[in-house]
Amino acid sequence: MAVKNKTYNNVVDTLCRVAQNHLQVSSISVGDIYDINLAKMEKFPLVHINPVNVETGQSSLTYNFQIFIMDMVSEKNDWPTRQQEANLKRIDNKSNEQQVFNQTLQIATDIIGVFRHSSRLSQHGELSIVGDINAPLYFTEGEYTLEPFLERFDNLCCGWVFNIGVLTKNNFDTCDIPMGDFALGS
Repeated sequence: MAVKNKTYNNVVDTLCRVAQNHLQVSSISVGDIYDINLAKMEKFPLVHINPVNVETGQSSLTYNFQIFIMDMVSEKNDWPTRQQEANLKRIDNKSNEQQVFNQTLQIATDIIGVFRHSSRLSQHGELSIVGDINAPLYFTEGEYTLEPFLERFDNLCCGWVFNIGVLTKNNFDTCDIPMGDFALGS
Protein backbone atom coordinates (compact mmCIF):
# COMPACT_ATOMS: atom_id res chain seq x y z
CA MET A 1 0.00 0.00 0.00
CA ALA A 2 1.37 3.40 -0.96
CA VAL A 3 1.63 6.31 1.43
CA LYS A 4 -1.47 8.48 1.33
CA ASN A 5 -0.08 12.01 1.67
CA LYS A 6 -1.67 14.32 4.21
CA THR A 7 -2.52 17.88 3.25
CA TYR A 8 -2.48 21.12 5.22
CA ASN A 9 -6.27 20.83 5.53
CA ASN A 10 -5.96 17.28 6.95
CA VAL A 11 -3.49 18.44 9.59
CA VAL A 12 -5.48 21.53 10.61
CA ASP A 13 -8.69 19.48 10.74
CA THR A 14 -6.96 16.90 12.93
CA LEU A 15 -5.67 19.58 15.32
CA CYS A 16 -9.20 21.01 15.49
CA ARG A 17 -10.74 17.55 16.11
CA VAL A 18 -8.29 16.87 18.93
CA ALA A 19 -9.24 20.19 20.55
CA GLN A 20 -12.98 19.67 19.92
CA ASN A 21 -12.89 16.27 21.59
CA HIS A 22 -11.17 17.62 24.69
CA LEU A 23 -13.92 18.01 27.27
CA GLN A 24 -12.44 21.19 28.77
CA VAL A 25 -12.18 23.11 25.47
CA SER A 26 -15.15 25.28 24.47
CA SER A 27 -13.91 27.14 21.35
CA ILE A 28 -11.35 26.60 18.58
CA SER A 29 -10.06 29.12 16.07
CA VAL A 30 -7.46 29.04 13.29
CA GLY A 31 -5.43 31.86 11.77
CA ASP A 32 -3.30 34.78 12.82
CA ILE A 33 -3.51 35.37 16.55
CA TYR A 34 -4.16 39.09 16.07
CA ASP A 35 -7.27 38.36 14.01
CA ILE A 36 -9.11 36.90 17.02
CA ASN A 37 -11.89 39.15 18.27
CA LEU A 38 -11.93 38.16 21.92
CA ALA A 39 -14.69 40.66 22.63
CA LYS A 40 -17.03 38.46 20.56
CA MET A 41 -15.81 35.17 22.02
CA GLU A 42 -18.43 33.80 24.37
CA LYS A 43 -17.04 30.42 25.30
CA PHE A 44 -13.73 29.72 26.95
CA PRO A 45 -11.27 28.00 27.23
CA LEU A 46 -10.15 28.72 23.69
CA VAL A 47 -7.60 26.80 21.62
CA HIS A 48 -6.18 28.95 18.83
CA ILE A 49 -4.10 27.36 16.04
CA ASN A 50 -1.67 29.74 14.33
CA PRO A 51 0.08 28.26 11.24
CA VAL A 52 3.82 29.04 11.20
CA ASN A 53 5.51 27.10 8.37
CA VAL A 54 6.03 23.69 6.74
CA GLU A 55 9.39 21.91 6.56
CA THR A 56 10.21 19.17 4.07
CA GLY A 57 12.16 16.05 4.93
CA GLN A 58 13.37 13.16 2.80
CA SER A 59 9.93 11.51 2.87
CA SER A 60 7.97 13.72 5.23
CA LEU A 61 6.42 17.12 5.83
CA THR A 62 6.44 18.83 9.20
CA TYR A 63 3.60 21.28 9.66
CA ASN A 64 4.58 23.81 12.35
CA PHE A 65 1.95 25.59 14.41
CA GLN A 66 1.85 27.93 17.36
CA ILE A 67 -0.89 26.76 19.74
CA PHE A 68 -2.50 29.17 22.21
CA ILE A 69 -4.63 27.80 25.03
CA MET A 70 -6.34 30.56 26.96
CA ASP A 71 -9.17 31.33 29.32
CA MET A 72 -10.65 34.44 30.86
CA VAL A 73 -9.40 35.55 34.26
CA SER A 74 -12.19 36.64 36.53
CA GLU A 75 -11.87 38.72 39.64
CA LYS A 76 -14.01 38.14 42.67
CA ASN A 77 -13.71 39.45 46.18
CA ASP A 78 -14.18 36.00 47.67
CA TRP A 79 -12.40 33.91 44.99
CA PRO A 80 -9.79 32.10 47.11
CA THR A 81 -11.29 29.59 49.49
CA ARG A 82 -10.39 29.69 53.13
CA GLN A 83 -8.39 26.49 52.67
CA GLN A 84 -6.34 28.05 49.86
CA GLU A 85 -5.69 31.14 51.93
CA ALA A 86 -4.58 29.02 54.86
CA ASN A 87 -2.30 26.88 52.70
CA LEU A 88 -0.81 29.55 50.46
CA LYS A 89 -0.81 32.66 52.67
CA ARG A 90 -1.50 34.84 49.67
CA ILE A 91 -1.88 38.55 49.93
CA ASP A 92 -4.91 40.08 48.21
CA ASN A 93 -5.46 37.31 45.63
CA LYS A 94 -8.83 38.14 44.14
CA SER A 95 -8.66 36.34 40.81
CA ASN A 96 -8.68 32.80 39.45
CA GLU A 97 -5.44 33.36 37.51
CA GLN A 98 -3.60 30.39 39.06
CA GLN A 99 -6.54 28.08 38.32
CA VAL A 100 -6.67 29.29 34.71
CA PHE A 101 -2.93 28.68 34.29
CA ASN A 102 -3.36 25.21 35.79
CA GLN A 103 -6.31 24.23 33.59
CA THR A 104 -4.87 25.58 30.33
CA LEU A 105 -1.50 23.91 30.99
CA GLN A 106 -3.28 20.58 31.41
CA ILE A 107 -5.10 21.07 28.10
CA ALA A 108 -1.77 21.90 26.40
CA THR A 109 -0.03 18.80 27.72
CA ASP A 110 -3.03 16.67 26.74
CA ILE A 111 -2.81 17.90 23.12
CA ILE A 112 0.94 17.21 23.01
CA GLY A 113 0.32 13.76 24.48
CA VAL A 114 -2.23 12.85 21.80
CA PHE A 115 0.28 13.68 19.06
CA ARG A 116 3.20 11.99 20.85
CA HIS A 117 1.21 8.78 21.15
CA SER A 118 -0.40 8.89 17.72
CA SER A 119 -1.85 5.38 18.00
CA ARG A 120 -4.85 7.23 19.49
CA LEU A 121 -5.20 9.13 16.22
CA SER A 122 -5.03 5.89 14.21
CA GLN A 123 -7.77 4.22 16.27
CA HIS A 124 -10.28 7.01 15.71
CA GLY A 125 -11.42 8.59 12.49
CA GLU A 126 -10.28 7.75 8.99
CA LEU A 127 -7.19 5.71 9.95
CA SER A 128 -8.38 2.14 10.31
CA ILE A 129 -5.28 0.15 9.28
CA VAL A 130 -3.46 0.21 12.61
CA GLY A 131 -0.83 -2.43 11.80
CA ASP A 132 0.15 -1.09 8.36
CA ILE A 133 3.66 0.39 8.35
CA ASN A 134 2.57 2.76 5.57
CA ALA A 135 -0.55 4.01 7.41
CA PRO A 136 -0.50 7.82 7.33
CA LEU A 137 -0.22 8.77 10.99
CA TYR A 138 0.44 12.11 12.63
CA PHE A 139 3.42 12.41 14.94
CA THR A 140 5.27 14.98 16.96
CA GLU A 141 8.83 14.76 18.22
CA GLY A 142 11.16 16.52 20.58
CA GLU A 143 10.79 18.57 23.70
CA TYR A 144 8.41 21.46 24.17
CA THR A 145 8.62 24.80 25.88
CA LEU A 146 5.25 26.05 27.06
CA GLU A 147 5.29 29.78 27.73
CA PRO A 148 2.73 31.41 30.01
CA PHE A 149 1.09 34.67 29.01
CA LEU A 150 -1.12 37.17 30.79
CA GLU A 151 -2.88 40.26 29.40
CA ARG A 152 -1.53 39.59 25.96
CA PHE A 153 -4.91 40.47 24.43
CA ASP A 154 -7.69 43.04 24.90
CA ASN A 155 -9.52 40.97 27.50
CA LEU A 156 -7.92 39.75 30.69
CA CYS A 157 -6.85 36.34 29.42
CA CYS A 158 -4.09 34.05 30.46
CA GLY A 159 -2.86 30.67 29.40
CA TRP A 160 -0.02 28.97 27.60
CA VAL A 161 1.48 29.10 24.12
CA PHE A 162 3.73 26.48 22.53
CA ASN A 163 5.03 25.47 19.13
CA ILE A 164 4.23 22.03 17.78
CA GLY A 165 5.49 20.35 14.63
CA VAL A 166 3.11 17.73 13.22
CA LEU A 167 5.11 15.22 11.20
CA THR A 168 3.40 13.40 8.33
CA LYS A 169 4.70 11.01 5.71
CA ASN A 170 4.94 12.33 2.16
CA ASN A 171 6.25 10.41 -0.84
CA PHE A 172 6.64 13.49 -3.10
CA ASP A 173 5.15 11.50 -5.99
CA THR A 174 5.72 13.33 -9.27
CA CYS A 175 3.37 11.14 -11.31
CA ASP A 176 0.24 12.95 -10.22
CA ILE A 177 1.41 16.57 -10.50
CA PRO A 178 -1.15 18.54 -12.54
CA MET A 179 1.27 19.69 -15.26
CA GLY A 180 1.30 19.51 -19.01
CA ASP A 181 3.68 17.15 -20.78
CA PHE A 182 6.95 19.01 -21.45
CA ALA A 183 10.68 18.41 -21.35
CA LEU A 184 12.69 20.12 -18.64
CA GLY A 185 15.86 21.92 -19.61
CA SER A 186 14.97 22.56 -23.20
